[in-house]
Amino acid sequence: MSVTAPAFETIDPPVKRKRRYTTDQVSGARVAWRMAGGLIILLVFVLPYTIMFFGSVKTKSEIRSVEPTYFPTEWHWENYITMWSTPETPLPENLISTVVISVFATVLVLLVALPAAYYTARFRFPGRVVFLFLVIVTQMLQPAVLTSGLFRQFITFGISDTWLAMILVNAAFNLSFAVWIMHSFFAGVPKEIDEAAQIDGAGRLTVLFRINLPLVWPGIVTAIVFTFVACWNEFAASLVILSTAGNQPLSVALTKFVGQYETSWQYVFGVSIVAIIPVVVLFMLIEKRLVGGLTAGSVK
Repeated sequence: MSVTAPAFETIDPPVKRKRRYTTDQVSGARVAWRMAGGLIILLVFVLPYTIMFFGSVKTKSEIRSVEPTYFPTEWHWENYITMWSTPETPLPENLISTVVISVFATVLVLLVALPAAYYTARFRFPGRVVFLFLVIVTQMLQPAVLTSGLFRQFITFGISDTWLAMILVNAAFNLSFAVWIMHSFFAGVPKEIDEAAQIDGAGRLTVLFRINLPLVWPGIVTAIVFTFVACWNEFAASLVILSTAGNQPLSVALTKFVGQYETSWQYVFGVSIVAIIPVVVLFMLIEKRLVGGLTAGSVK
């Protein structure tokens, strides 16, 4: 009796399917309309700054002429030099005051908001919801409403008309926003990551700074930028609390060039340009991380 070998079926190799790529079929007219719309929006936002720049290199008489012109007849670049030594206000000291107050207030906000946001996102403690609600309620209060009370408190503590007073004010009124921004980012990090790090022997501080911070860095950058810009542009509280001209920031020093009978518009425009430059440079340096922080969570 002969035994026949079993027949093996041949299996054809899988056919590789070609991926089809679709191209965006956009007509040339639609592209032109989009470009025109973008240029119009750009012009709307840039035009005020352009006029302000042209005004900063004009003379006072040319700015106040009956027949005004957009472009200066003569470019007076010396306005950017003479404005630093005007009798209205010590502008170099005002710039230093603005930088010191903004930087130290932002650092203080970061030091307080970072552990607060991490703790509220990771732990469930009694009164947690109420605490978060009170934090966001403080965002409704503005420095202009509380300036008189703050002024009396700082006089009692003996720190009125000092940088320390404005650092505390700016930090207090920007703390709630920073806590909420970073709280949402910490809450988006899985707790299993913290538990795995703790099993390997990492402590709480190590988990916070070595594990969580790289994951929530876009949110931290977003909080830093918005806090710094808010401190840089603060006006109402500085106008009341800081009485010495050298201690006042640029936002208050700018008003010294506006008098009752005469206004040095060329210096107003020049100081405004100088005050804008640091904020623009900051946005240019951290644009990618800022956009990542603002759009995080929009796509799952």
